[in-house]
Amino acid sequence: MRGTGRELAGLMLPAGCAGCGAGRGAGALCAGCAAELTAGAVRRVVPRPRPPGLPAVYAAVAYADAARSALLAHKERGALRLARPLGAALAAGVRAAEAERGARGGAGIRARGGGASTAACSARDPAAARGASGAPTARGEAGPAAVSGDPRASASEPARRRGRVRVCGAGGERVVLVPVPSARGAVVRRGHDPVRRLALVAAERLRRAGIRVELLPVLRQRRAVADQAGLSAVARQRNVSGALEVVRGGALRLRAPGCRIVLVDDVLTTGASLAEAARAVRAAGCHGGLAAAVVAAPRDAFEAGRACALP
Repeated sequence: MRGTGRELAGLMLPAGCAGCGAGRGAGALCAGCAAELTAGAVRRVVPRPRPPGLPAVYAAVAYADAARSALLAHKERGALRLARPLGAALAAGVRAAEAERGARGGAGIRARGGGASTAACSARDPAAARGASGAPTARGEAGPAAVSGDPRASASEPARRRGRVRVCGAGGERVVLVPVPSARGAVVRRGHDPVRRLALVAAERLRRAGIRVELLPVLRQRRAVADQAGLSAVARQRNVSGALEVVRGGALRLRAPGCRIVLVDDVLTTGASLAEAARAVRAAGCHGGLAAAVVAAPRDAFEAGRACALP
């Protein structure tokens, strides 16, 4: 209810653009800031140092300026209207991860009317086999599950009516988004789970593009972790090491044939959280290639070279 209250207040009270503060955006973004989220090319991002086990990560925009302001407003101040533009940027990262897989000779998502097929989750994971010293792979595998829906989130209308996100069907290939979980206390304090909300919007966008996609929030914290703010890259890795696990019954869903996991988060900073999420998924027996997508990452993490082509 807390998140809903903030959303209603944003609709009734005058407020500037959440990105630049100009105008009366009512907690939304002005046209210029909204365009900034998708104007740049989606690219592979690699933090320095790169934590062991981190899969290939793709980001839509640098964590600065309007993108940074919008992400903070959505996460910490409950500006729920920002879920749509931010979720669209996350969806672009997911599509780039799959497009790069196809470009590297692997399999990519199949959009309506064509596209590449995909590899199953049982394929060998080069990143896991080579460890931190090997080149990150752009492969991404996934698995299905029924997920409780958030009535305030931007999920598809049929999913909202059922109060539940669609379950992966038996057979067929599909992308499955696995959000990095927020701490229970943070969800209570914020009144919503920001990463899961963005994942719901991203899944909706991908479905509209003809991509078979599901949301599978099967990761949870098995122990408390300290606030990552202010910690060094090494301290962040130590803080979250072994902190995540797959929920009971989630392992079977992760290993379902034809699924490809794409881990999703809002921001990549040092990569520690995504690396720990990947470790937990692999520990559940999913040894296929993994990929990850985020809305934003630091400027210096973006790889130089060609931009990712979206399918």
